[in-house]
Amino acid sequence: MRTLAVLAAALVLGGSAGAALPTPGVFLPGSSLGGIRLGESAADVRKALGPHGVCMQCATTTWYFNYERFQRRGLAVELTRGLVSAVYTLWQPAGWHTSNGLRLGALEAQLTSKTQPLVAVVCPGYDARVADTRTARSVYYVTEGRLWGFGLLRAHANPCR
Repeated sequence: MRTLAVLAAALVLGGSAGAALPTPGVFLPGSSLGGIRLGESAADVRKALGPHGVCMQCATTTWYFNYERFQRRGLAVELTRGLVSAVYTLWQPAGWHTSNGLRLGALEAQLTSKTQPLVAVVCPGYDARVADTRTARSVYYVTEGRLWGFGLLRAHANPCR
């Protein structure tokens, strides 16, 4: 039920003039995703990405930014006390990639050859491959043997979303 509510919230979003999701977005592991960094203010996110939907069922304030209204692909930003605590892709947005060229949709074998060693975490319906630094957790979401999404979370945070 929560998944359906989250998807419904993500579907109603649209773009804006002057601020929008990057095309394509870049994941700089441990640093940023789509230009958004951990610890940024809500105002900075709004300025960078524009209008957003809000998840009404989420335990953490979660904003959804989508490329077009009624399309799922985009970016989610979680806020804790008004600051970014997590950012992750939604529904495998086209063209998103890492700084070293690893693209969403890549085979899992490509993921293991283009990243540092990763720890596997089993989530309901998908797997997360994670790497931690002192301040951030880089997440590579995998489903059916392919790279489905990216995430940047606080260090050691649960990657299952």
